[in-house]
Amino acid sequence: MALAMILLTVVGVVALLTAVVGLSMGRWKSGRDARHARAVWDALLTQRDSVPPSYDPAMVAHLPEIAKRYFANSIAPGAALHRVARLEMTGSLILNGRELSMRADQILAPLHGFVWRARAGSGLIRFSGSDGYWNGQTSWTRFWLWGVLPVVRIADTEDHARAAAARMVMESVWAPATLLPQFGAAWTQTGADQAEVRFPEVQGVEPIQLTFDAAGRVLEMATRRWSDANPERIYRLQPFGGRTLAHATHQGFTIPTAMEIGNLVGTPEYAPFFRAQLTRVEY
Repeated sequence: MALAMILLTVVGVVALLTAVVGLSMGRWKSGRDARHARAVWDALLTQRDSVPPSYDPAMVAHLPEIAKRYFANSIAPGAALHRVARLEMTGSLILNGRELSMRADQILAPLHGFVWRARAGSGLIRFSGSDGYWNGQTSWTRFWLWGVLPVVRIADTEDHARAAAARMVMESVWAPATLLPQFGAAWTQTGADQAEVRFPEVQGVEPIQLTFDAAGRVLEMATRRWSDANPERIYRLQPFGGRTLAHATHQGFTIPTAMEIGNLVGTPEYAPFFRAQLTRVEY
């Protein structure tokens, strides 16, 4: 009996030590992930022009009507053409039908990359981490439950980088200067209120499809994104996008400040998983 008690005690101590070591290792790895995200954030921040050119409507005089309508609304004449945006947002993530509150900040430097750092959920379901993409360098999705248990850790695969690049391109509506032809965007009018915008510099990414109102505000965004968000969990091109819910002007740029995004947009299977409202915008 005494031997059995000793063995049980030893097993308990070993289990406790294993748990402590595991949690400590998880905390160390999550800290390393955060430091990596910060390093890429700082690298993207260097893409900000210290003395950017100023906007002149003559820059878009040769573009289709829909593009001129968009820029007349989105960029004020004389505005400094910053192409790096720093954002803060609140909203929700919808995972498996459950809506979780979310707060995040982001640096967005279209054609170069982005870092999105978020905290979501509450109580037992509380996780944090980041998504990131740095063109030609790295991409990742890394989130941790309570900062110690991995929820998802994917990094540096061709599939992930291609999917992340599509997200970056679609979010260029938050940095309107990057949609100017002077910075590599190619516009095609596809309807009375629709346009296709292509970025030849970004390989493996489909054009974005934009729908506008009469004033030139973006109402809907869509692209075909390389994604495994499907029942088969197979990477393939599939619809991705959503709609805008509000707009506001910051430093001469009028941008969507609330939006809803999901997979399989435009199909009966459309499932929004991201709703956000920008609370701070800085260029």
